[in-house]
Amino acid sequence: MISDLLADRVRAHLQHVGAVLARGRLTPNMLTVLGFLLNLAVAVVLALGHLQAAGLLALFAGAFDMLDGAVARATGKITLFGGFLDSFIDRYSEAVVFGGILIYFLRVPHGDLPIVLCYAAIVGSLMVSYARARAEAAGIALTAGIFARPERIVTLALFLLLNRPIWALWLLAIVANITALQRAYLVWREAHRAGPRQLS
Repeated sequence: MISDLLADRVRAHLQHVGAVLARGRLTPNMLTVLGFLLNLAVAVVLALGHLQAAGLLALFAGAFDMLDGAVARATGKITLFGGFLDSFIDRYSEAVVFGGILIYFLRVPHGDLPIVLCYAAIVGSLMVSYARARAEAAGIALTAGIFARPERIVTLALFLLLNRPIWALWLLAIVANITALQRAYLVWREAHRAGPRQLS
């Protein structure tokens, strides 16, 4: 996963930013909600057809999404609910951005294909996250995958900057679903190694 190669370096830089923000009154949960509002702004800009502006804003919102964790670590306020809220809001953030793309294609007709691709992309994206959540609920650590959320954000943003939203949807629709299936296979392999076990 590309994000694994960059994660340590990005976290190191964000840790400094998180330490600065931690001196103010912003809590990690407040930053999580602000991140969602930024993604909502991305969706609005997309829906209005300003693709390149949406691409730039998506990159900023994606970086901002990581600050809640940095502040939580800097303040020692890492909580179970904070982790849940972060993951919960991330799913809504991703959904509203795809909603913005969907509205754009409904306003500027390109046929039915972009609608189908948008549906496939959001299903794949949500299933990638669901696979991880369900695996962790079963006691299996799962972070691997060729197209996790950071890769999806960067891919969408870059193709928006290139004014090629359909290309982004093609790639996301295909590779996100491949990633979901990859994670399903990894869970199957890990469960097979662990032997028979009753899962609910």
